[in-house]
Amino acid sequence: MTGGSEEGKVRLQKVLANAGVASRRVAEQLIVEGRVRVNGQVVNELGSRIDPESDLVDVDGTAVQLDQSKRYVMLNKPTGVVSSMKDDRGRPDLRRFTKEWSERLYNVGRLDADTSGLLVLTNDGELAHVLAHPSFGVTKVYIAKVEGKVTPQTIQRLLRGVDLEDGSIAADKARLLSASAEGGGSLVELTLHSGRNRIVRRMMAEVGHPVIELVRRQFGPLHLGTLPAGRTRELTKVERGALLTLARRAAPQED
Repeated sequence: MTGGSEEGKVRLQKVLANAGVASRRVAEQLIVEGRVRVNGQVVNELGSRIDPESDLVDVDGTAVQLDQSKRYVMLNKPTGVVSSMKDDRGRPDLRRFTKEWSERLYNVGRLDADTSGLLVLTNDGELAHVLAHPSFGVTKVYIAKVEGKVTPQTIQRLLRGVDLEDGSIAADKARLLSASAEGGGSLVELTLHSGRNRIVRRMMAEVGHPVIELVRRQFGPLHLGTLPAGRTRELTKVERGALLTLARRAAPQED
């Protein structure tokens, strides 16, 4: 299963209990029922030992975080803040949001300075690299307030694809949330997996509806929810599991 020396290895049920998955007794039941995998293989023997530092464990297909030194934080980035830990032009950066953690956190991907919303901060460099890798294309959901009254025909055009200077692009999903006939603009929800720079703004400008405000509400399995702008919170155990599962599935696709 894991091979190599037994030195440093720990009983699987103890590892699961230490990770907060369940009590040791319940963890033993999960193992016996064949619901636990180590490095992709089902393990149903209670005497099994693993190396928590190198082996990958999942329960019911959801990754388990074994390295408790890793931090995963959600930020609702406000507008006016650049997605950098240090901006060479002196603009407000992300350092102000990481002061309460002793670990050195970095952002997963970027949001434009004039775009607000969900940004993940972590000290898990491997996860950050995989999720930000353009070839993976994690799904992101944006709410855009745009100029003018958007029609159903415009939504269909976004779904079919629009031609930009760096190639055509189509939304994975698009829907009209509201449209005002009195010049108040429209609200459009766009789901994209593209990592291209300022892609939502460029798409909406191309169809004749420049963006007034833009917020990212979802990143992969994570939802911004009611987190206020400028606030942070650590991801829940369920959210961490979903994010790690996503990253592990994506990892083989890397170049």
